[in-house]
Amino acid sequence: MAMRYPPNHTARLLASVALLGCVALTTTGCVTTGSSSGVTGSIAASAPPRTDADWRSEAAAQGARYRATPNDANVALAYARALTALGERAQAAAVLEQASMRHPGNKAVLGAYGRALADTGKYAQALDVLSRAHSPDQPDWHILSAQGAVLDQMGRHDDAQRYYSSALKIVPEEPSVLSNLGLSYALSKDLPKAEATLRRAVAQPGADPRVRQNLALVVGLQGRFAEAESIARADLPPEEAAANVAYLKQMMTDHNDWAQIASTARPASKKATRRRTAQQPGADVIN
Repeated sequence: MAMRYPPNHTARLLASVALLGCVALTTTGCVTTGSSSGVTGSIAASAPPRTDADWRSEAAAQGARYRATPNDANVALAYARALTALGERAQAAAVLEQASMRHPGNKAVLGAYGRALADTGKYAQALDVLSRAHSPDQPDWHILSAQGAVLDQMGRHDDAQRYYSSALKIVPEEPSVLSNLGLSYALSKDLPKAEATLRRAVAQPGADPRVRQNLALVVGLQGRFAEAESIARADLPPEEAAANVAYLKQMMTDHNDWAQIASTARPASKKATRRRTAQQPGADVIN
């Protein structure tokens, strides 16, 4: 049975509770990511995360190179990446816009520019640019995933899920795609399917820790706060996991309907569950 929510309730929560993961489906990857989000990608265990100081140093170095060689596509990409990491999304988009005009056939530049446009809320333009970043005979699952994430941002969840399905045909069980697909189901107000998909993502080798935080979010949205906290603790300090779940619970309480969500998000009957499983959606996400 379909669950009922107040208008935009789940989307509002998913967009607001960013502490629990790349829940806004941002196009930089949840890494997100990467998405922003929204948008998740696997992180190599050997690569420690960069600090803000690291990114500031990188942005300064790449900025100097960009000013010296503005026609170098790789320099533009590196500079935009550093700017994005520092939250300078509009400037990153401007750098990539210039790069796309200088290199109209460079698919890496087009892909990055499309994501940057989505980061700044220009979703229709982002879709147009991303459509030129790959071709039907040579589809790129990263781009398919990015297109799906943009469509989710636009509220076109059924369309987004078709893009995720196309991506999964190329990279079956890719955890970042499954994670975005799961969040897309959550935005579609189907929390049981969202949870099942995110559990598939978490089970994959190399799944980003943020995928597990997305699972914690969806479990929490169903009112199972103790279980959500237990999942979150796998990657977060106990006090941070507890604080995240407390924040989620408070948000739901503030809307005076978290109990309704918990009661309506119970698993469907075995017969209904079998029917849903047989429909095995495929998916893709922004990377």
